[in-house]
Amino acid sequence: MSPKRLVLIDGSGYIFRAYHGLPPLTRKSDGLPVGAVSGFCNMLYKLIKENRGEDAPSHLAVIFDAGAHTFRNDLYDQYKAHRPPPPEDLIPQFPLIRQATRAFGIHNVELLGFEADDLICTYAHLAVQQGFEVTIISSDKDLMQVVNDHVSMLDPVKGTHVGREQVIEKFGVPPELVVDAQALIGDSTDNVPGAPGIGIKTAAQLILEYGSLDALLKRAHEIKQPKRREALTDFRDQILMSRELVRLRCDVPPPCPIEEFALKDPNAAELGAFLAEMEFTSLARRVGGSLATLETAQAAPRDLTAPVSKPLFGTMAQVSAPRPATPEALLTPVDYSAYQCVQDIEALKAYLVQCRAAGVFAVDTETDSLSATASGLVGVSLSCAPGSGVYIPLSHQSDDGGLALSGDEFKQIALVEALAELKPLLEDPTVLKVGQNIKYDLSVFARYGIRVAPYDDTMLISYVLEGGLHGHGMDELSELHLGHTPIPFKQVAGTGKSAKSFKFVDLKPATEYAAEDADITLRLWHVLKPQLAQKRLLTVYETLERAMPTVLSDMELAGVRIDPQVLRLLSQDFGVRMGEIETEAHTVAGHPFNLNSPQQLGAIFFDEMALPGGKKTATGQWATDVKVLEEIAEKGTHDQGQRLARLLLDYRQMAKLKGTYTDALVEYADPQTQRIHTSYQLASTTTGRLSSNEPNLQNIPIRTLEGRKIRTAFVARAGHKLISADYSQIELRLLAHIGDIGQLKKAFQDGIDIHALTASEMFGVPVEGMPSEVRRRAKAINFGIIYGISAFGLGNQLGIDNQEAGRYIKTYFERFPGIKAYMDAAKEQVKATGYVETIFGRRIHIPDIHAKSAGQRAFAERAAINAPIQGTAADIIRRAMIRMPGALEAAGLTTTMLLQVHDELIFEAPEAEVEAAKAVIVEVMKHAALPALDISVPLEVEAKAADNWDEAH
Repeated sequence: MSPKRLVLIDGSGYIFRAYHGLPPLTRKSDGLPVGAVSGFCNMLYKLIKENRGEDAPSHLAVIFDAGAHTFRNDLYDQYKAHRPPPPEDLIPQFPLIRQATRAFGIHNVELLGFEADDLICTYAHLAVQQGFEVTIISSDKDLMQVVNDHVSMLDPVKGTHVGREQVIEKFGVPPELVVDAQALIGDSTDNVPGAPGIGIKTAAQLILEYGSLDALLKRAHEIKQPKRREALTDFRDQILMSRELVRLRCDVPPPCPIEEFALKDPNAAELGAFLAEMEFTSLARRVGGSLATLETAQAAPRDLTAPVSKPLFGTMAQVSAPRPATPEALLTPVDYSAYQCVQDIEALKAYLVQCRAAGVFAVDTETDSLSATASGLVGVSLSCAPGSGVYIPLSHQSDDGGLALSGDEFKQIALVEALAELKPLLEDPTVLKVGQNIKYDLSVFARYGIRVAPYDDTMLISYVLEGGLHGHGMDELSELHLGHTPIPFKQVAGTGKSAKSFKFVDLKPATEYAAEDADITLRLWHVLKPQLAQKRLLTVYETLERAMPTVLSDMELAGVRIDPQVLRLLSQDFGVRMGEIETEAHTVAGHPFNLNSPQQLGAIFFDEMALPGGKKTATGQWATDVKVLEEIAEKGTHDQGQRLARLLLDYRQMAKLKGTYTDALVEYADPQTQRIHTSYQLASTTTGRLSSNEPNLQNIPIRTLEGRKIRTAFVARAGHKLISADYSQIELRLLAHIGDIGQLKKAFQDGIDIHALTASEMFGVPVEGMPSEVRRRAKAINFGIIYGISAFGLGNQLGIDNQEAGRYIKTYFERFPGIKAYMDAAKEQVKATGYVETIFGRRIHIPDIHAKSAGQRAFAERAAINAPIQGTAADIIRRAMIRMPGALEAAGLTTTMLLQVHDELIFEAPEAEVEAAKAVIVEVMKHAALPALDISVPLEVEAKAADNWDEAH
């Protein structure tokens, strides 16, 4: 019988060796970082090529780390805590490396909760029991404890064999005592503490002298050297914990049997497709064939459902690989007759094979309502090539509740059966899924137990490329980039009284509408994704946008709990107050009138009271909007008019709070859980800030007592607390950094009251004992400057004339000249390029800078001043949100992120976790800019926990 030889490759070691050992490399077509992927593939190729003949392995597997958090983090929360996150350009390469392993026909294995080393140890142990000789390819010294007569290591860096003698040379002890020695030595790389002051030589001497760590600790009092004796006795528990941290598990549940690691030739089609997609021309040529011949072979049709088996190092001339989409293919008119309705499981399986072979496909969901957190899944559409598309109906019905008919007798795949086929592909880390506003689809699939990854979002790619220039909905992008107007939803579902849910749409129009969505989405991806690299915006997309749909989907699905009784009581209070205001307003006016009638209000103010300055609207009525009422209330000379204007402003605020929040929020809440599931919009602002709707939780007033009362209705569930974590004055801090304002930077670094400092600089008033009115004026200037405020605007805020306000602004610029320089530079940049940038590279286009109207141009200049600051703040909180779930999980916490409101994040934490969660949250938020940028002023975060949102803020 042929010898059984198992080779286990330490995947992490290969990855980081490939990344750090080679210069950066990007894919030419779109700028995707692929240097580590290239190095990894070349190492795999070299390994297989050089291990042939009698010494060739019979079984081979690559073992990866599944995640940062393992059982060791539960034993010791500082385990590997000081390790920096992976380089940002390496992160998108992780799934590609797993895809590369599979493309070479090699099994890759990983298991959540355990390190790759634990799996390697387990498989080595099992393999020896089954009669294998095992070689571990790794330079990780921790794996030396696994070495025995049947298990050896191969150091890929030095190319040297590691057996029993080499382990003794390294540690001074044989493999079976390595764990005991490491428990004393510790490991600075993994933050294992060990015994203070005991190094590798002393550890070996002690372990060999006493025979084992247990014996050494038992007889530690006999040791003559005081420092050694104290280290062993005083830190006994720490040493024993260290032993558990360094000891590898050999009893991990193996994800798959060793038999599946049997080395075989790869699927030539899959390997060829992968090399073509990565554009690894040289490697493809060495393997056999070239990308040119691969593309030529595409013309010959093949059965994608049939297995393909070709020698790994033979010719690849017959391999069919997906061809890059040509401009002609992308702009080919939509042929609705080419779209297919998939109604049986075999047809679905066949199309999924094509999607897997393509390596990238578009996916879209159709649902029975607009709510991603509550709707039912009606169907799924897919497209793996421009011009093609399928629709998979799952829950269509007739209007009377029976099955729908469309031409031939209706048939659809059972929902559970179809999802069972879709799930492996949608979760496959080696296949890219493309969506348009994919956050919606992620939420829908998540509710059916499917976590879609990895993915691209054409809406977000467009947003990064041209934020501020146009909308980013699919229809608009299709018309803009493809010259095609997609079928409008109302054409298939009707409008007004005839509108119906998509589940009642007949299959023919449903197929045309849904499959077109997938087809257009894939075409847009081919058009837009390469532009990220061309415009040097790939990093912006990868680090600020790509992960956000998953983060927000999880937040939306979690929802935030409300107390309906609090809201009902507030509604009653607001209603009573509105009635009181109405009575008082009638008294002031001298007669009853409708407080909601602009016509009647205009007549009272400008006809009966004859107030000056009234303006009429296009309809001929007097204008009585908020701005008019505020001007009358603040600057009017008519006492009765001022009083009435103030009453009307209070009335409108009460009406808004009651109608928009206290009444509406109860209706939005899930009747079973009393949780509200808002929907966040990722691409609706020009600066990168998020907005929310259904309901909008971003605009609940916080500066009024009534607004804060509404926040008391947002509560934690039993046994939990809400944690509010808020950046303190982040935009002023960023102004200090971006404008390089020495005085402001020093004030923030020293923890000085920034508004008091500004007042002292401007008005010559000592900080100590400063009148509150003087500080208030400085505060208005500080925040006004961020928004490019004019003398007129500042005068309105402070209640002073324009000349005095102008002097304030002039003095401010004299005291802080860097701010004026920053503002001038921002205006010059937007005039020259049409956009400004955040410090992370996000481009914010401001097309009105070239408008004919002087007023529009002036507004655009103010936007150019504010956008880099507000946009950078938005970028920072996005970076914090992206890292937060992983950081909480790595800390062993179950705390959940629920809401984002401007510069604030809200969490729900079990009471026992509150303090630990606050520490993690603050740490992540404070250092969110790293490692990309080191902000020159500290980002301060205030975190507080309470039973409701108001008390936590």
